[in-house]
Amino acid sequence: MNQSLEERLQLALQQQRAAFTTEPMPTLATRRDRLQRVRTMMERHGEAIAAAISKDFGHRARQESLLADVFAVSAAARHALAHVRGWMRMRRVPTQAHFLPGHNRLLPQPLGVVGIVSPWNYPVHLALIPAVAALAAGNRVLLKPSELTPETSALMAAMVAEHFAPDEMQVITGDAEVGRAFTELPFDHLFFTGSTAVGRLVAQAAAKNLTPVTLELGGKSPAIVDRSADLATTAERLAFGKLFNGGQTCVAPDYVLAPRELVQPLADALRAAMQRLYPRIGDNPDYTSIAAPRHHERLQRLLADARQRGARVLPTHDEQPAGRRMVPQLLLDVSDEMAVMQEEIFGPLLPIMGYERPDDALAYVRTHDRPLALYWFGRDDAAQRRVLEQTHAGGVTINDCIWHLGQEDQPFGGVGASGMGAYHGEWGFRTFSKDKPVFVQSRFAATWMFQPPYGARFERLLGLLKRLAG
Repeated sequence: MNQSLEERLQLALQQQRAAFTTEPMPTLATRRDRLQRVRTMMERHGEAIAAAISKDFGHRARQESLLADVFAVSAAARHALAHVRGWMRMRRVPTQAHFLPGHNRLLPQPLGVVGIVSPWNYPVHLALIPAVAALAAGNRVLLKPSELTPETSALMAAMVAEHFAPDEMQVITGDAEVGRAFTELPFDHLFFTGSTAVGRLVAQAAAKNLTPVTLELGGKSPAIVDRSADLATTAERLAFGKLFNGGQTCVAPDYVLAPRELVQPLADALRAAMQRLYPRIGDNPDYTSIAAPRHHERLQRLLADARQRGARVLPTHDEQPAGRRMVPQLLLDVSDEMAVMQEEIFGPLLPIMGYERPDDALAYVRTHDRPLALYWFGRDDAAQRRVLEQTHAGGVTINDCIWHLGQEDQPFGGVGASGMGAYHGEWGFRTFSKDKPVFVQSRFAATWMFQPPYGARFERLLGLLKRLAG
């Protein structure tokens, strides 16, 4: 690593840390001003953001960028603006009887300087929604966006520089070497979104500084179709959830578990639904390309490996589009030996596996890494409850896909190999805050009775406390 890179990163961190030292508890007005500036960025630059992302991807549907990146960030900032006053208020919490008339309080305090490392698939959403939470909590923010979206990263750096002072929020662009050096900085909190493999490296780098981390990772998110499900509705919603952003979504359904007798009917319904959503692939402005050549090549390898190992591959369209447009493919007769069932797919390939009994589907999910998302389709309330109680996942959507990701009144985060920690709404505010416990003693406190010299009085009082505690 050259000295200029190290100096650049250290200077940015020191600048923000010095600013935080002079303002360790930003006022409500200051926080609301910063949140409003995020909204202003989205209003002014929405179309430019969509154009930059499309250029980085080769093509990305404008509407997907406006919804998933621009609107989502604006909505998160609007939610924080509406609630930050309550979030930052000192809260009264219960006090045990033997400490009365003293009382307990919790004071949420900003941590300091937050580092955010964001990926390429939703380059604005996954950078600025964590930043919204960090700003609402009163922190300073350094952002490191992905090098795989250079146009969007450069635009984001310019937007942030236009609307924020460098000691409030700043974007650090650069390649993987910059990313590695960034994660080694002694932040007060490090927030990473990306693959599980890279997440492990980020956690190790942060551990050297005892920097707390939030890891938003991925994994193979299952969709379980119950025998009580409406097949046409299920297929339509699975198709949308799988193909939004060309399948390049961390919570996209990665594989489907369906009753064995419904595998082929479901596959037929999925093909029909995907053709209705996208009548053509090659020149369809609504259909998003695979973002990078190496990801396109990786998907082709997954497809070839599945074919070689006996999978039945069903293309949804009779096309061979140029560039990185990829026809959706349904994969039947898959097995765990296939790479497509071992790796997170992140593209328009959808394996469908059959099961005999619902417990077989649950057992399959439980014997694999805990996923970031789980989807269940059906009308049987008892079966739904059993799935919710017998599986672990970062989040769940019932009878649809991906929409739990957009809830600002629910936490979003992984579990196990799919991540640790959560954000969105108040959960993001808490992630980037320290709830400082404060005990306020009363002038009439009787705690002097526990002071030395110890004797019979102490023993009687301790005995009384034990009886009161049960």
